[in-house]
Amino acid sequence: MTTAAAMLRALVLASHPLPALAVTLVTAGLAASAGRSAPGVVAIAFAILLGQLSVGWLNDLVDAPRDAQAERAGKPLASGELHPAIASAAIALAAPAAVLLTLVSGVPAALAHLAALASAWAYDLGVKSTAFSVAPFAFSFGMLPAIVSLGQPGAPWPPLWLMAAAAASAAPRTS
Repeated sequence: MTTAAAMLRALVLASHPLPALAVTLVTAGLAASAGRSAPGVVAIAFAILLGQLSVGWLNDLVDAPRDAQAERAGKPLASGELHPAIASAAIALAAPAAVLLTLVSGVPAALAHLAALASAWAYDLGVKSTAFSVAPFAFSFGMLPAIVSLGQPGAPWPPLWLMAAAAASAAPRTS
């Protein structure tokens, strides 16, 4: 395997790919059901994917020392397959790109996405080790319908029941 291919593989593994893909597909489904155009669905899905990648990479970056000490398999940062500088650069590119791409849906949607990402990053940066660890998940998941809805003409908020249902679906992933 080439060095570039190995690095790409390590980046994918460190991103928590299955949860990232699941959140992306759910958001794309919400956008499609809300009547977004095909390009609008693709734009919001890609923005959410980039945000999810940044969250997964930050999670593994923060947890790398503990994962290395525990000799956790499948953790490229902990095993040395992925250099922390590469993961940091990926986060630095993906996070702002996620918010900027959400601007295609308008400023309210981009601000909602930024709030959801800030909450998820707070989880990664230490809230996960507190009694409040579920709060960032509930907030971030609850904001997904808002990110989609605020991108509609007139920037309407989604029904509160939908945001509550999305928040209730939050379940912290293991790191």
